[in-house]
Amino acid sequence: MHVDNRLGTREDVLEGLSPELIALVMQLRELILTADPDTTEQPRPGDRALSYGVGPKKMKEGYAYIIPQKEYVNLGFYKGAALPDPEGLLEGTGKMLRHIKIHTAEDAARPGVQQLIAAAVAERKVALGEGES
Repeated sequence: MHVDNRLGTREDVLEGLSPELIALVMQLRELILTADPDTTEQPRPGDRALSYGVGPKKMKEGYAYIIPQKEYVNLGFYKGAALPDPEGLLEGTGKMLRHIKIHTAEDAARPGVQQLIAAAVAERKVALGEGES
């Protein structure tokens, strides 16, 4: 994993969160690292987000983001509208962005969450010519 701290640190993003929310963020981060050990983590304190991708460019190279809310964590996908979602987990109406609201460790551990992360990684790698089509 590569961490790009140009905009801030992971600690900046997590500052002031409850231990329960921090645990959810870290659980989701581990799922992303499992799916893509070579990911680039880009902390974005201004967005209060952690962005993940094949490089630091959020909208071009990014595939997923984690944004803590007051009582849950959003796991979002930059190209979510293009991802297969057989379990119907994704929410949102934007042109491409979609997210899942993660309230508990059990929510994060659902197989559909892991499948969406894997699909998001594959989509970006193929789109950028780094993976198989």
